[in-house]
Amino acid sequence: MKDKLPLGVSNNRRLLTIADEEAMGALDNVTIGMTATKTVSVSSAMTVGHFVANMPQVYATPMMILHMEMASGSAIASHLPEGFVSVGMDVKVRHLAATPVGRTVRAIARVIQIDGRSVLFEVEAWDGDRKIGDGTHRRGIVNVVEFEKRFGVKQLTMSLD
Repeated sequence: MKDKLPLGVSNNRRLLTIADEEAMGALDNVTIGMTATKTVSVSSAMTVGHFVANMPQVYATPMMILHMEMASGSAIASHLPEGFVSVGMDVKVRHLAATPVGRTVRAIARVIQIDGRSVLFEVEAWDGDRKIGDGTHRRGIVNVVEFEKRFGVKQLTMSLD
């Protein structure tokens, strides 16, 4: 009887262990070196001036990070089992140079490490042959249904009325 835990504690612990094992198996087809690119044309809606008054009309750092995250997710999405996705966990990025509206930016992500339930990417952003950002980004692997249940996410329903 000494191994017994209060009702609910053992059940939660067991569910987390099963979820951990499932997530670890979800990375079986992900390999170091996988890459993807997200290419965008910088619009005024992507500038710091769009979000903050009196700021320049240049590519905003949060937009660059978003595009790096999108490239990272794309690099592994088709290699995850059905029902699993990757979600952002950590970003360590430098924004090295300004990019004006109309320029084309390429955000590139490459898998450099796989750790249990997460994947680490090397990320870069380029404006032509000029590097404008670099760093790392980590994504966690989750089962969408379990993840949404855990955080109480409610699905939106649409009415045809």
